[in-house]
Amino acid sequence: MSPAAAATPTRAGTAGHRDGRILLIACGALAREILALRDANGWDHMELHCLSADLHLYPQRIPAAVEAQVRRNLDAYDDIFVVYADCGTGGLLQAKCAELGVEMIEGPHCYAFFDGLEAFAERAEDEMRAFYLTDFLVRQFDAFVWKPMGFDRHPELIPMMFGNYERLVHLAQTEDAALAEKARDCARRLGLAHERRFTGYGDLGTALARVAGQARG
Repeated sequence: MSPAAAATPTRAGTAGHRDGRILLIACGALAREILALRDANGWDHMELHCLSADLHLYPQRIPAAVEAQVRRNLDAYDDIFVVYADCGTGGLLQAKCAELGVEMIEGPHCYAFFDGLEAFAERAEDEMRAFYLTDFLVRQFDAFVWKPMGFDRHPELIPMMFGNYERLVHLAQTEDAALAEKARDCARRLGLAHERRFTGYGDLGTALARVAGQARG
């Protein structure tokens, strides 16, 4: 056996644990949507562990954080699925998941898989100057956009950082009038046109359904 093969973790469940339990290791920004899908579909064999959504401010830390949770839980679950896209890791998360022998969701980021990978790719050229927000980011706009970029202290930075954007696109997972109004306000604060696009759960629902079905198949 090569040193690399010896270092690869054994998949969860190979020690006789075959009750179909799945651990979802996910970004905290997806918690609400994952729980809604799980509960709506009766996927009671799925358990969720979320890492802090703040990791998106430091994407280079995501692979190590995911690895720690995978290794900690290998013997407790029949399968582990990583509910992150690349999320700014430059392929490092995909490489780490391959090393660990676990699957992750496809796509460059959550905007793409909520919108649908094919649809997002088809729109890419027309939306080069679009700034995207999901429901989570609309709710947490101040914490994840406004304050980290310093706009609360230095509003003069807004045209410098968003001068090349034309519109804010709210990729909406839910029909929520209050949230839609907040997204319009986010666009106003950034000086951008507003567009709302209802996506539902997009490819996130498809991916979780596939993983849930594999465990019960």
